[in-house]
Amino acid sequence: MARTVYAGDGRRLSVEETGDPEGRPVFLLHGTPGSRLGPAPRPSLLYRMGVRLITLDRPGYGDSDRRPGRTVRSAAEDVCLIADELEIERFGVVGRSGGAPHALACAALLPDRTARAGALVSLAPPDAHDLDWFDGMTEGNVDAYVNAAAGRHRLSAALGSRTRAIRENPAASVAKMRSELPESDRWIVADAGIQAMLERNFAEGLRSSADGWVDDVMAFSTSWGFELSGITAPVYLWHGEEDIFAPAEHTRWLGRNIPTARVEVERHAAHFGALRVMTRIIGWAAQHNTEGP
Repeated sequence: MARTVYAGDGRRLSVEETGDPEGRPVFLLHGTPGSRLGPAPRPSLLYRMGVRLITLDRPGYGDSDRRPGRTVRSAAEDVCLIADELEIERFGVVGRSGGAPHALACAALLPDRTARAGALVSLAPPDAHDLDWFDGMTEGNVDAYVNAAAGRHRLSAALGSRTRAIRENPAASVAKMRSELPESDRWIVADAGIQAMLERNFAEGLRSSADGWVDDVMAFSTSWGFELSGITAPVYLWHGEEDIFAPAEHTRWLGRNIPTARVEVERHAAHFGALRVMTRIIGWAAQHNTEGP
């Protein structure tokens, strides 16, 4: 079920619900770039799991209005707003890729409402000490963060051309991305259903502009606005050892700095390996009444 939720400043947030409407609520936060139509378990499977899954377009993506100057911590405010609108008091939250830091924001800033948080193939904060932030990262991502350091205008110009290419031919863009992936990811993205989903996800997220993508990268490049050490909810961190978009050392660093974290780094897996474990982590996040990670 699709709906629009309005923030106090008049912004629209586009929200989608699937699965069991009476089930245990879990927010799933999409990657970068992406949309509410991103990777998720089938509705029938969610129903059997007893999960009420809520997805949303982050500001600037799809049908959600841009929130100028948003930071990673801003996501917690939007999730709280949507939870209030849906009359959900307590929930799990799972973020994949670019959604993962935003899931950690919910755990840090909504401690009374976030029961469990899963962060799959996450980045670490840009000020992470004792971490070579760019080591092992693909050139395209490094370029984006270098452009972000030069300012939003330069980043907008750089990502604008990539956005136009995706809008004009999503299938060609996904095929090009697949050709550059590690072997384990190429096998996953070779699936026709996953290809179609990625095409639909990217096209919807970037349908109007590159704003969401630009604002995500700017947010990841500046202070996240919360302390990881203060997280009290159980956190599940998953990463593929061969990830080239967000290197696995980022998750290992997070694991050393989140006191409640459980860390799983899978050998012979990479970025899109998160799609294989997503259902399992969503099921874990839905177990609101179970103690411990």
